[in-house]
Amino acid sequence: MTKESNHRRDLMREQLAHQAAKLMAEDGITDHAYAKRKAAKQLGAIDTHHLPSNEEIDNALRSFRMLFQGTKHPTVLRELRTEALDNMKLLSEFHPYLTGSVLTGLAGENSDINIMLFSDDAKAVLLFLLKHNIDFEDGEWRMRLNGHEESVPSYTLTGPSDVQSHIIVLPENARHSGARHPETHADITAVTALLAQQ
Repeated sequence: MTKESNHRRDLMREQLAHQAAKLMAEDGITDHAYAKRKAAKQLGAIDTHHLPSNEEIDNALRSFRMLFQGTKHPTVLRELRTEALDNMKLLSEFHPYLTGSVLTGLAGENSDINIMLFSDDAKAVLLFLLKHNIDFEDGEWRMRLNGHEESVPSYTLTGPSDVQSHIIVLPENARHSGARHPETHADITAVTALLAQQ
């Protein structure tokens, strides 16, 4: 591949990353793959094999939010993190961890909150929600566990601000698997500290 074609490929990836980030920020798209396809279509590059990575889109999204949503975004993020923390405190006996865009700071007005809980008794969380008269929708979440894809129980709570919180229930041993890192999983203490810094 020539230097010029390398440059063209990199430029295309960069343009696609910024267009996908714009779509995610302005249209509330949360699926990276869908944002990439839509961006490629809008830029007339449907057949390209040079799609940006999710990380490239996240970097472009971070830049977009700073440039165009700099005054509004911190408030939106604070509200989402506060709601996440309220839910985590409510569910504290299940060792909650915040994950996803609300933790990383990429969340916007249309973002959902993702919280992981840990219990070997899958019904325990369900019974807790019923006992406390908390409205929820139950479902399943596909996750990679112990090296293969599994379906785990999930519950969706809709808060007073209409924000959806997805509560994903994992087995207790997943809590000690070493797969959680501070930049991708935050417990109650870490989320409290995040809010104090904002």
